[in-house]
Amino acid sequence: MRELFKKLRKYEIKIRKAVNNQMQGDFHSVFKGSGLEFDDVRPYQYGDDVRTIDWNVSAKGHGTFVKTFKEDKEQSVYFLVDVSASQNIGATGKQKMDITKEIAGVLTLSALKEGSQVGLIAFSDERELYIKQGKGQNHGYYAISRLFDLKTNSTKTNLEKAFSYILGIIKRRSVIFLISDFVDEGYEHHLKALARRHDLIVIHVKDKMETNLPTLGIVPIEDKETGKIKWVNTSSSAFKKKFQQKNRNNSEELRDICKRNQADYVLVDTQEDFIPKLIKLFTIRNLSTKKA
Repeated sequence: MRELFKKLRKYEIKIRKAVNNQMQGDFHSVFKGSGLEFDDVRPYQYGDDVRTIDWNVSAKGHGTFVKTFKEDKEQSVYFLVDVSASQNIGATGKQKMDITKEIAGVLTLSALKEGSQVGLIAFSDERELYIKQGKGQNHGYYAISRLFDLKTNSTKTNLEKAFSYILGIIKRRSVIFLISDFVDEGYEHHLKALARRHDLIVIHVKDKMETNLPTLGIVPIEDKETGKIKWVNTSSSAFKKKFQQKNRNNSEELRDICKRNQADYVLVDTQEDFIPKLIKLFTIRNLSTKKA
């Protein structure tokens, strides 16, 4: 575990230096979000950030209104981590689960270093781990250790159930990092609700094996979540095309949902260095915070 923390600290320092050096950024603003405690609504004025428009109030027909927020002294950051069996795909040490946990770990250290209150929830089709909010290095090491040592009770995924649970327990507007491979259906409504209620960052983890099947003829493929075996013809161009299109559509639809609901979206492949992707995300969030 000591080597793991050494690795995560190295990543965290690399991200911090890059964000602080680019355009004189402020790493603190990455976790601050855009006004984190709801106060009231007021009529829209030219130049207001469209992301603050309260569509429910505006829909009543009395004009366009934006939400106003009070300065929040202590930021809340939550990490929602998918630990279902579909994450166990990829090369040894580079499976989706490995990358997901590393991303959660390095961002936990970053958030705590900025003085945020940090909580962590790991889920499958049930709650697998819940770490209450806390501060400080010891809290971070505890949360990360529990996540990396976690032995799950279930292999299945139920994103709708997980998001519903999260909406029920996180009442205060928070910065939420949602890290998952999104191998599920029917969760879109609750994902939109998360984006409306919180400052949501979606990190979509994928593996090339899911889109580029090798040509091996007729082979058995195991569903990691159900354990069922299905025989497929990997030499069939029609099968490959259908398989690749399904995975491509999944990414595009998720990106579109995030865009329409003002949530940040990052796609990470297990075979690439995820640090540049996080640096780009933080740089963009830094700029949008300064404009707000």
